[in-house]
Amino acid sequence: MRIAIVRLSALGDIINSTFILSFIKNKHPDASIDWICEELFAPILDHNPYLNAIHTVRLKKDRSIKGIYHTIKKLKALGPYDLVIDLQGLIKSALVSRFLGKKRFGFDKNSIREPLAAFFYTHKATIPYIENSLWRTAFLVNKALDTQITQADLTYLKPSLFYESNTLINPLLKEEKNIVFVVGSSQAYKNYPVEKIIETINLLKIHTILIWGSMQEHDDALRIHQACPNSSISQRLEFNNLIQLIDKVELTIGSDTGPTHIAFALAKKSITLFGATPASKMMWQTPKNIAIESQSHVDSSKLDKSDFSIAEIEPAQIVDEALRLLDV
Repeated sequence: MRIAIVRLSALGDIINSTFILSFIKNKHPDASIDWICEELFAPILDHNPYLNAIHTVRLKKDRSIKGIYHTIKKLKALGPYDLVIDLQGLIKSALVSRFLGKKRFGFDKNSIREPLAAFFYTHKATIPYIENSLWRTAFLVNKALDTQITQADLTYLKPSLFYESNTLINPLLKEEKNIVFVVGSSQAYKNYPVEKIIETINLLKIHTILIWGSMQEHDDALRIHQACPNSSISQRLEFNNLIQLIDKVELTIGSDTGPTHIAFALAKKSITLFGATPASKMMWQTPKNIAIESQSHVDSSKLDKSDFSIAEIEPAQIVDEALRLLDV
């Protein structure tokens, strides 16, 4: 059986969906599984033993008529798949699914942000959009492949991201405990203030590696490093090295963004900070993956990008949770 998983973006959502692969392989060991995603995010899936192939599209970068034509031509050449599962539920992901095979699973019109997408599915699952995103993914895959993933399974998942293990270990790692702190994210309203990151790191008194993805985040990391003697700044990391670093440290702290989701997918300890985004939807909390939320009321169906309440989270609260997780 040839199976196509469609989850085009974003980075955190792709990471949070990878757990399904081991369950599919366990239920259907002879299945060949391909993943279709945006070209930018494909490397996060590299080295995954459950995937037969990773196929990419460039719908974010190239929306010209010519670009769309080449994408359709490419998708048609990949198929037909015996089964297509659209985990995203957007019109663009539903259209991608449409060209991959005749049997297509997705969410019904009342269960997704873009109801028109449901028109392109032959089989549909009903689950409220406000439900946790990981559980929604499991629910859909259960319906499509009878995998019988339970909510208890989500609490004790095995690692679902992989890296090339012979890569040079990050030289910033110390022999004592190490923490990764994610300096920023792609959205300003998700970012924890620099001043409070400084306070948190200085209260922790544990070696902290600052990771960043943009030049603004790099500048912020420099400010933090200058104020925190027990910190180091990482170079910009490719996905393989980023996964490896997070796998090697004792704890990852950051906002609702890719690296904190990587920690979850590696079954590593993490603290995720939430302000304008809802923890109940965006992550699955476990004994070692903790959410700290602001007091803001969040509507998961319509995020308020003017909500910077993440700044209300006190460093002392982060420190208490970190020391508890680290058993210090």
